Amino acid sequence: MECLKRGGVIAYPTEYCFGLGCDPANERAVRRILAMKQRPWQQGLIVIADQPGRLRAVIDWHRPQLPAPALASWPGPHTWLLPARPRVAPWLRGRHPTVAVRVTAFPLVRELCRDSHMALVSTSANRSGRPPLRQGRAVLAEFGDDIDLILDERVGTATEPSTITDAATGVTFRG
Repeated sequence: MECLKRGGVIAYPTEYCFGLGCDPANERAVRRILAMKQRPWQQGLIVIADQPGRLRAVIDWHRPQLPAPALASWPGPHTWLLPARPRVAPWLRGRHPTVAVRVTAFPLVRELCRDSHMALVSTSANRSGRPPLRQGRAVLAEFGDDIDLILDERVGTATEPSTITDAATGVTFRG
């Protein structure tokens, strides 16, 4: 996906709703998403991939006991808070020492990651405090020209967003 490699922001269907995505290493693109959503950077964002290896740039794998439950739940709708590598920027992980990561089972998103050779920022396509959008035309109406590309396909059949669990404590924050 050339759009992602050039620092673009895309909207795409996920298991539950449309997501906004970009290259997690591109600060300008991440900040665009935060501004579009009117979301404070301190909250952090989710990074998704088609395989665990694409998350090496953001996860500190030196604590092997922590990723085991995550690896056992993937691919699937399970987001895990895992220790962030020291170089992971605050605009991606927020004010946290962890980063939220998921290996998706959703075919279109897996293809996006595979074709772009990268993990992606994945956050619901909505402004903070508003419901997530489930149709491409609703994303276009909400964000218009702020989005560089909309992949207007159907969202999955999930009835709620992915769970978010802290791997160190086992506490589930969402789901």
